[in-house]
Amino acid sequence: MAPPILKLDDIVLSFGGTPLLNGANLQVEPGDRICLVGRNGSGKSTLMKIAAGLVEAQSGEVFRHPSSTIRYLEQAPDFAGFATVQAYAEAGLGPGDDPYRVTYLLSHLGLTGQEDPQSLSGGEARRAALARVLAPEPDILMLDEPTNHLDLPTIEWLEGELQKTRSALVLISHDRRFLEKISTATVWLDRGTSRRLDRGFAHFEEWRDKVLEEEEVAQHKLGRAIEREEHWLRYGVTARRKRNMRRLGQLQQMRADYRGHKGPQGTISATVSEGRDSGKLVIEAEKITKSYGERAIVQPFSLRVHRGDCIGLIGPNGAGKTTLLKMLTGQLDPDDGTIKLGTNLEIAVLDQKREDLNPDDSLAHYLTDGRGENLLVNGEQKHVTGYMKDFLFQPEQARTPIRNLSGGERARLMLARIMAKPSNLLILDEPTNDLDIETLDLLQEIVSGYSGTVILVSHDRDFLDRTVTSTIAPANPDAPDGRWIEYAGGYSDMLAQRKGAEDERKRAEKAEKAKATDAAPSQKTAGNPGKGKLSFKQKFALENLPKEMEKAEKEIAAREAKMADPMLFTKDAATFHRLAGELEALRADLSRMEEEWLELEMLREALEG
Repeated sequence: MAPPILKLDDIVLSFGGTPLLNGANLQVEPGDRICLVGRNGSGKSTLMKIAAGLVEAQSGEVFRHPSSTIRYLEQAPDFAGFATVQAYAEAGLGPGDDPYRVTYLLSHLGLTGQEDPQSLSGGEARRAALARVLAPEPDILMLDEPTNHLDLPTIEWLEGELQKTRSALVLISHDRRFLEKISTATVWLDRGTSRRLDRGFAHFEEWRDKVLEEEEVAQHKLGRAIEREEHWLRYGVTARRKRNMRRLGQLQQMRADYRGHKGPQGTISATVSEGRDSGKLVIEAEKITKSYGERAIVQPFSLRVHRGDCIGLIGPNGAGKTTLLKMLTGQLDPDDGTIKLGTNLEIAVLDQKREDLNPDDSLAHYLTDGRGENLLVNGEQKHVTGYMKDFLFQPEQARTPIRNLSGGERARLMLARIMAKPSNLLILDEPTNDLDIETLDLLQEIVSGYSGTVILVSHDRDFLDRTVTSTIAPANPDAPDGRWIEYAGGYSDMLAQRKGAEDERKRAEKAEKAKATDAAPSQKTAGNPGKGKLSFKQKFALENLPKEMEKAEKEIAAREAKMADPMLFTKDAATFHRLAGELEALRADLSRMEEEWLELEMLREALEG
């Protein structure tokens, strides 16, 4: 096993009161791909900052290999002092690093490099920060919520870059699909301490549940042991009790351990307040269009939304998702076409920009709209502190200003408010940003069980697959031109339907080509008998291509078998990258040979016709 290039032992950090970190550990070896998971407020970002050298621990040991380089992607990058994005990204390079990497990355991230850093949107700022930390190809790359504010094409591009990188990775993310594809090890930060699983995130939840179950059993056994010892203390022989001071000491320690046990943080227990039923037809859009200047945002698009539908709206940043959403909800008039909203609509909106939040408001004031200490939830009066507990806020936080909350806590607060309002149409714009896995599970259950109608904008593929009944996406995702298509099912269903449509288009093109080829030999043989034959070279290729294809398939299978070893990258990264390159080339060759053989076979059939 390779020696660690970064090691944190028994890290302790407290901001007063209960320590945030109390004996946490983290070890990074070359080639590691670690996802750091835990509830909001568990100290994930703080531990990562300690590892990166940006925060000092109160106690514990931190080892960083003297020759290793570390780059840290923070959630709120600082652009002060930089005139352009290019200058900001290049500032992350070290001596000997290739400046072209910055240009390459900015180009693939949709930036020119000449943008003013102070005028960037949230998504553009995240892309610029990614270019800065990826460009040096450091020994350790630490990414805190790298997919926040990124659209799906960029997230998928980033996955490809991280799968190819030689850097060791430490990731914090709420995106399940992203973590499953990237991680090979999981560090769980829970109640100030850490546990490590040498498997990727896909295995985390099963492992976590098993650990918590074993902990509950152990705590129950400790309680029973205390009962037995207390019985001995009360009814044992007096002389024996006096002599056995060691046993008394053990009992006192067991009591202290039992009282001091801090169970896992509870789960949010909340349901959305549902209003009266809306009409059966919620939204009807008929051939609506929208353009800004010469740019078409929505070309003639029709849609019917019925009560109980859950519709996902996806697409690259700038494709027009927000514009289409505002048109569908009546906030923006179309240039042409008509939009009819159903009857009895009660709309609740969760805005990804968190514009509804006043940082000077207290939590209690925000939840009650300043109307005293109570709020109405599902027709029942509820005290604000009791309602806050349902969303894992402590009663003493009732007067805390919103500005003091973390990003995840703000997201939870907005969920608490939107769920208290009666509604039958939920509009959720990037609802999964900053939420931990457990809160995401709750939100998924709420959306799935909601009897009203939901329209949500999201880049979280796993969340879309688990919730939506249909997906609206640009017809041309690579270059959106205002044409939108509704697909049945979630994100994965949409991809399958797109692939099916593309395969169908290719088959139609081949059929047309075969017809043209069929007509050409007929004319040729009519005027020139004996000329309508395959050439020697074509015959040779037709006979030998199947053998070559079979050989390529065997070589592909052999390399896939080697790469299936989950420890290969850690043990021998160079071999992993070599095999990946060979695999890509072999697959391209196989695809080319299949196309060539198919064309020759169609030509032979046409000639022998």
